[in-house]
Amino acid sequence: MRVAIAGAGSIGCYVGGILQTAGVDVTFIGRPSMAQRFARDGLHLQTLEGVRRDIDAGDLNFATDPAMAKDASHVLVCVKSMATADIAKELRPHLSSEAVLVSLQNGLDNATTLQAALPDHRCLAGMVAFNVVQQSGNRFAATTEGGIYVERDASLNPISDALNRAGIDCTQHDAMNAVQWSKLLLNLNNALNALSGDPLAAQLRNRGWRRLLAACVSEGLSVAKAKGIAPVKIGKVKPGIIPFVLRLPDFLFERVAAQMLKVDPAARSSMADDLALGRAPEIDYLNGAIVRHGRELGVVTPVNQRVCEAVKHRFEKPDGPAIDPNTLL
Repeated sequence: MRVAIAGAGSIGCYVGGILQTAGVDVTFIGRPSMAQRFARDGLHLQTLEGVRRDIDAGDLNFATDPAMAKDASHVLVCVKSMATADIAKELRPHLSSEAVLVSLQNGLDNATTLQAALPDHRCLAGMVAFNVVQQSGNRFAATTEGGIYVERDASLNPISDALNRAGIDCTQHDAMNAVQWSKLLLNLNNALNALSGDPLAAQLRNRGWRRLLAACVSEGLSVAKAKGIAPVKIGKVKPGIIPFVLRLPDFLFERVAAQMLKVDPAARSSMADDLALGRAPEIDYLNGAIVRHGRELGVVTPVNQRVCEAVKHRFEKPDGPAIDPNTLL
């Protein structure tokens, strides 16, 4: 098994690094700036439990050219959702005929986009349930609980086996669409965390932001129901009761959702990182997906629509005034 990581960002570096520590031959493909960090600092990983795994620079294979995926048996696609079609186009001339691609991206339709661009290859859905943050010295830390879900397929047995050996729970699932909807509901907070300017733990302790998230999730549940999709439990809480839990008073929320608050105090969402780095947000593939599917089904989603507009405005003017979450309800 030879694995190529197409998109060496937070998730790509963490998952690829974990696979390498399990003995897998891994090639990371990413930006020149990340290549410089790999060459200077190596790669350093930390699990939520505090276990550290370090890989020296000389033991890493990093490339900026997608042609280096030519020998890969599996390609884990970890780019932002808006770059999916582009990375598929860049990979297409170089992939071996037997290469299998797995989307480990946010959003609902990335595996479908990959399959449309690469009809001669097997393109499968996946989902990473935990959050990873980048730290100085090319360190990547898992900051929340969770494992990895992938579409059930015999071609992914080597990947799931290697991840399980390395300590990441990897589950092959028969209903990845329902799994992805569950993750989408949780990912609706990515935008709110970016708008709040606070770390995740602090933001979730603010009832105003929780009430806004509850409204976003409620709209998402309504859209999923209209589509005939029943989101599955991928964490401690069933998706259907998430809005109720989020709306609890602070003292009750602290007790009932203690596990939800068990995150690194410095952890922020990937969209908050994008805001800090001046990168385009994935909002159209998260809250925007709720709006788009709702519109197609005749389900109103005004809160998610306002969140989309607020995010786009904040990314245009990142130094704008602080946002009161109640104004978006």
